[in-house]
Amino acid sequence: MKDLVLRLLPEINEITDSGLKNNVIACWEEAIQFRGWSEELLLSMPFTLLAENVKITFIDHVRAVCGMCIACDKVLDKYHGENKTKINRDYLIAGALLADVGKLCEFEIVDGKPIKSDYGKHIRHPFSGVGLAFKHGLPSEVMHVIATHSKEGAGEKRLPESIIFHHADFIDFELVK
Repeated sequence: MKDLVLRLLPEINEITDSGLKNNVIACWEEAIQFRGWSEELLLSMPFTLLAENVKITFIDHVRAVCGMCIACDKVLDKYHGENKTKINRDYLIAGALLADVGKLCEFEIVDGKPIKSDYGKHIRHPFSGVGLAFKHGLPSEVMHVIATHSKEGAGEKRLPESIIFHHADFIDFELVK
């Protein structure tokens, strides 16, 4: 299973802390096993059910947003240097990779189509994502990114990593819907 996660999300290798990296992988493994997601389904399911005819897949969305977060942090380093707000890149990457992992609990495939599961009608992905992250020992800063990335985080004071992720995520989402 670890090989599948690393094949789907090679950005995990950008995390320098090996313990954090392993915990991110463990979250993904458990989420995949929850409904028995296959590689084929993971690579074909749309990243959102909130828009019609979404062509961008779940995995491509996760990877694109993570890539935007890494690029943003590098640009801030380049132009702001030592004056830049402190950002923990490992936490940023881990949060970016885990923000939507709960969708693997929220969604299910029925008759070949992704739908919101009964579970998902009661528990949205930021909540199940935080639950997985807590269970697997992720730092509270990473759980904060997961918890505050969507409408559930409205009104909360976001950490720098969450600010970056929130905006990168909505760039991808707004361009699709």
